[in-house]
Order: sequence, then C-alpha cells, then structure tokens
Amino acid sequence: MDFKDLIKQLGERTSNLKDQIQTEEATKNAFIMPFIQALGYDVFNPLEVIPEFTADIGIKKGEKVDYAIMKDGHPIILIECKWWGENLDVHNSQLFRYFHTTKSKFGLLTNGIQFRFYTDLIEVNKMDEKPFLEFDITNMKEQVVYELKKFHKSYFDLNSIVNSASELKYANEIKNILSNELNEPTSNFVKFFLRQVYAGQATEKVMIQFTNIVKKSLNQFISDIISDRLKSALVKETEKDSEQVKLDIEQSKEEDNKVDTTDEEMEGFFIVKSILRAKFDSKRIFFRDFQNFFSVLLDDTIRQTVCKLYFNKDKKYIGVFDENKKETKLEITTLDDIYKYSDQMIKTTEKLISGDKGKKGEETLTD
Repeated sequence: MDFKDLIKQLGERTSNLKDQIQTEEATKNAFIMPFIQALGYDVFNPLEVIPEFTADIGIKKGEKVDYAIMKDGHPIILIECKWWGENLDVHNSQLFRYFHTTKSKFGLLTNGIQFRFYTDLIEVNKMDEKPFLEFDITNMKEQVVYELKKFHKSYFDLNSIVNSASELKYANEIKNILSNELNEPTSNFVKFFLRQVYAGQATEKVMIQFTNIVKKSLNQFISDIISDRLKSALVKETEKDSEQVKLDIEQSKEEDNKVDTTDEEMEGFFIVKSILRAKFDSKRIFFRDFQNFFSVLLDDTIRQTVCKLYFNKDKKYIGVFDENKKETKLEITTLDDIYKYSDQMIKTTEKLISGDKGKKGEETLTD
C-alpha cells in the first residue's frame, strides 16, 4: 500500500473510531501511534521513537513531551498529544516551551485529527507561533499528502522540508485570508475594489452596498472558474474517448487484415450450419473469424456464440458450451468429428434463443 492510500485509510479509521475514544491516552494508542507508524517509524523501537521524552526547561527538570522521533541519537520531531475532542489553540504554548531546549527542528501538536507542524522560520531555535503545515487527517488534500510524505523516514530531508516550510506557511496564511475575505469582506478589502470601479465618495451606505457586491462577485467568479475547468475537463475526456475509439477501430482493422479464413474453417462452419438448420432458421447462423479461433454465432452477435473452431495449429479443437456458458475445448481428428457434438450445439442454440425471447419479453413489459 502506498503512502497516500495508507493516510487515507488512517483518516477513515479515525472517523469511524473517534466517538469511542474518551481519553488522551486512548487517542495516542488509536490515532497518533498509527500515524507515526504510517510515517515509517517503529513506535516500539526507542532508537526511532521515544515516548515521554524528557525536555528539561531551565531549572524545571523532568518536563516530558509525549513523543520524540529520533535520528542519529537526536530528536528531529517533538510531538505533543491531546484528546481528539480538545481545541488545539490553547495548547501550543506547551510545545513552544519544549522546542528550544532540544535540537529538534520540528514540533507537532495534534489531537489525532488535527495536525499542526511548526518550525523556527522567524527566529532560530524559537518555535513560530503559527504552523507551516496544518491539516485534518479525515479530509486530506493531495497536495498536503505530498508535503506530509517529506516527513516519512524514507524521504526525510531536513533542508528540503525547511526550504518548503516558508512557502507553505505564507501560502496557508494567504489562503486563510482569502477564505475569510470571501465569507466576510473587510472594509480595506472592499475599498480595494471600490476605488477602481466607483468614482464617488465611500460613504457608509456605499460601503454596505459594495460589501455585498464584492462578496457576490467573488463567489460568482470562483463558480465560473470551477465551471470552466469542469467543461474543459469534460471536453478533454471526450476528445480522449474519441481518440481511443479511433485507435480501437484502427486496431480492429489491423486484426481483420491479419485474419485469413481457411477453406477448412468454412467447411467446418457449413457442417455446424447443417446440424443446426434441422431445427433452426439457417438465416440466423453466422460466423466471425478471429486471429486465434473461428466462431459460429446466432444472429451475428459474439454474445451468442454457438461454438468455436480452433483450426490454426497442428491439432484441431472444437469449443462447445454447457448450460452455464462455460467452454470446453475438445480435440477432433477429422471435420466429421464435429457431428459428435451435435446435441450440445443444438442445446446451446436453444438456450440462446430462449434467453433472447426472455429478454424481449422483459423489454415489452418494461415498455
């Protein structure tokens, strides 16, 4: 199972189990330890993961952080855990205190559902107040999974994560600002547009009017973008399907060109047809020749195959079908051996005809 599927599975498991988890310790066992394992670390190996890691703060000894992920004898990620139902906003100060006492470059605050990754982008060895990566594991976006994968044991690269952390941090903050402005536009945001489209004075009444206009316009703009992208995707998919149909037709033509219907196959067909015409209308009996076999068909449809002739190799076979449409290949030494299987071919044809009548009856009832 690849990393993306593993995280998705963990998110689904978390959604299903959370209502049964009532304590912080249970949250650790059910959600956070499996998450650490998903990152490729052995939670039972103290060289990789240390629970209750000691992070002494000045004269205050014995302070412990819930987990420390280790590399080369030093912590690389400190993890502070809370019960899944707790609000993380009031708990980052605890992780903040631990951060500067160790060599760890990353801090993770989590309740098993919300995950917040921190580092020291603003001031060295001092944890930033805002996370550079934040997500809900029950609702993961593909780009977030890509960023999270960088913390996997197999791919962990300190410089790579730090280089992308700055961009992630500011990109997330910008997205949050845009989200807030779309829901409740601030006066400065409204004035930015107002100054460009309105020549009059920005009175209180005008501001109220334009706040609604800006909000509606932006939401409509986003809807238009989504609609255009969906249309574009549908057009591309249609073009792709059209190209595939063309390829299938060309391939079919190539295969038809390769098929060489032999006199022996035609003779075999006429034997089968003579067997069937005793009970059925011979006009309903057709054939189609393929590269590897020759089919005798009812009503010229491959879904109604009476038998198959395999005459392309040294040994010859006839393929007959039982009541469950399971094919059995039987060796024949001469074409006259086809007559041995007359009863089976007649029964197969009867079943095909009765099945066809049943379908037509169902269609009539439906109509």
